Amino acid sequence: MGWLHWERFLCGTDCGTDPHRCVSERLFVEMADVMVAEGWRDAGYEFICIDDCWMAPTRDEHGRLQADPKRFPSGIRKLADYVHSKGLKLGIYSDVGNKTCAGFPGSYNHYDLDAQTFASWGVDLLKFDGCNSGTLELLAEGYRHMSLALNRTGRSIVYSCEWPFYLRPMQQPNYTEIKQYCNHWRNFFDVYDSWSSIKSILDWTALHQDSIVKIAGPGGWNDPDMLVIGNFGLSWDQAVTQMAMWAIMAAPLFMSNDLRHISPEAKWLLQNKEVIAINQDPLGKQGYQITKDKDFELWERPLSGQAYAVAVLNHQEIGGPRNFTFPLTFLGNGLACNPACSVWQVLPASRDCGVYSWVSSLSVEVNPTGTVLLKVVAL
Repeated sequence: MGWLHWERFLCGTDCGTDPHRCVSERLFVEMADVMVAEGWRDAGYEFICIDDCWMAPTRDEHGRLQADPKRFPSGIRKLADYVHSKGLKLGIYSDVGNKTCAGFPGSYNHYDLDAQTFASWGVDLLKFDGCNSGTLELLAEGYRHMSLALNRTGRSIVYSCEWPFYLRPMQQPNYTEIKQYCNHWRNFFDVYDSWSSIKSILDWTALHQDSIVKIAGPGGWNDPDMLVIGNFGLSWDQAVTQMAMWAIMAAPLFMSNDLRHISPEAKWLLQNKEVIAINQDPLGKQGYQITKDKDFELWERPLSGQAYAVAVLNHQEIGGPRNFTFPLTFLGNGLACNPACSVWQVLPASRDCGVYSWVSSLSVEVNPTGTVLLKVVAL
């Protein structure tokens, strides 16, 4: 869990006229301060992550990566020290190819040196992109090499990969191998600040769930990309859907927004303890779609303590709230509510839905493009 600059701030290079939105050490210092002061760290968001465009256009005379001196005049080590002093961790970005996606120096032919550099700076996470990597063999070899190089530094560094995303157009990823090397991995396109983007990520995940759900677990997760809640493109119901479904999918929760200017509603949703507890459930199993019925989707996620998280998503984009009724025997292969269960609604608002028997049906009212998130506990 943490915060990542990319979706909201992109390359943000206009630091002279727009310092507030410039990708610079000031942005990360201010975001770190807010993460502590406004309860984000205490809610579980511990990483503050730099994405592309932090580098100088060339390596130094020793071949090492260096930060852009105008935007990070104190250097990354100083920034890491500051972030650590706040009880947070620092993430950084590089690329498996010879250039990053934005055209800055990539790590190709420098994997060991770059891993050592990041470790010496006190970096705690590396997002490793897949642009400009040449062949599929070089892509795979680069991702493997950097994983081993990070481990050899002796520093604990979370390794975030885009390996399967860049592989997929040409061949089916070997997720068993990818999980040996990566802590989480992107499968699909970058998230945008729009409902169509969130919808496409959910559709892709449901379509491919047979190949991706079973591999997820502690140490290795499918990454559907950043939370864009608190920006401009999602309605309230759509924001609820993103938060609920990222919890069902056991997704890393990396927000990309401006925490210095965020609505109380978005803050309530992103810091919601019940949703975060589902997302971070120690059983570590990813959820999946059970059934699709016209405009409704029913998803479940097994949780520790013989519980299940259940999401009902309404895809309809016209009209008003609609009811969806389903038998509780649908859940957990018939075992989630056997012989009875308590049902608690988590989103869009927390409330007790009561106790049900094994043969009961449950009816929920869901707004267009909204989701109702439930927790079902067997009694």
